[in-house]
Amino acid sequence: MRFAFLLALPLMLATPAQAWGPIGHRITGAIADQNLSGLARANVRLLLGNEDLAEAATWPDDMKSDPSDFWQKSASPWHYVTVKQGEAYAASDAPPEGDAMMALSRFSAVLRDPRASIEDKRLALRFVVHIIGDLHQPLHAGDGDDRGGNDVKLTWFGRSSNLHSVWDSGIIEQRSLSYSEYAAWLSRSITPEQVIAWNDVNAGDWVAESIALRKTIYPKETALSWDYAYQFRPALEDRLKRGGVRIAAYLNWLFEAGAIPAASSRRK
Repeated sequence: MRFAFLLALPLMLATPAQAWGPIGHRITGAIADQNLSGLARANVRLLLGNEDLAEAATWPDDMKSDPSDFWQKSASPWHYVTVKQGEAYAASDAPPEGDAMMALSRFSAVLRDPRASIEDKRLALRFVVHIIGDLHQPLHAGDGDDRGGNDVKLTWFGRSSNLHSVWDSGIIEQRSLSYSEYAAWLSRSITPEQVIAWNDVNAGDWVAESIALRKTIYPKETALSWDYAYQFRPALEDRLKRGGVRIAAYLNWLFEAGAIPAASSRRK
């Protein structure tokens, strides 16, 4: 792995659980696949071959089992941001080891760099897809006090859990749908007006939305079940839909004409 500038980052000792479970990330990837421009789709295919964005979306979490220092330490902080005060992310909020916003910026630069290797571009693309999904999970824009809701212990339908897990997967899995079924269901409800309105490639805007939602989702009770799911499922599904549309919007922007010479992205 030749990400020298990333491997040189200080190491992080602890990290919260992943944002969105596999189903959630695959939903955002599948929705993104449906909204790619022709040019972006061609560039994605050049880098990933038959791997679609639903598969790419979970790859950075799948690799957390790799024992190398890159995955166990260096890459750990690239899934979330901490916003200590206020409603908006500031670069000063980032710790020395970096965060999701820093990683998104650097991986985006790699995708736009005609000198970057195919291997590095492929890694960068998978991370960009994943990070955009992460930034739409409200507990991945935490305030630094409870590890993104991981320390908020509760029961979910009688089983021990925590608030982060409920938003990662609990509410999603309650639907008992495959990711493709869920993505198709949500996609049918996305209007052309919403696609236009959500066509926002400013990651700071996504984080601000997540912060605003995060402040409303902490429960007063510790035993959560149907009432909590009913109350917050619409907001959760809205974040999945926006995340998918914005993955596509961001890739469409990154891969716009002239941004990445096709020759530099040819699969080997």
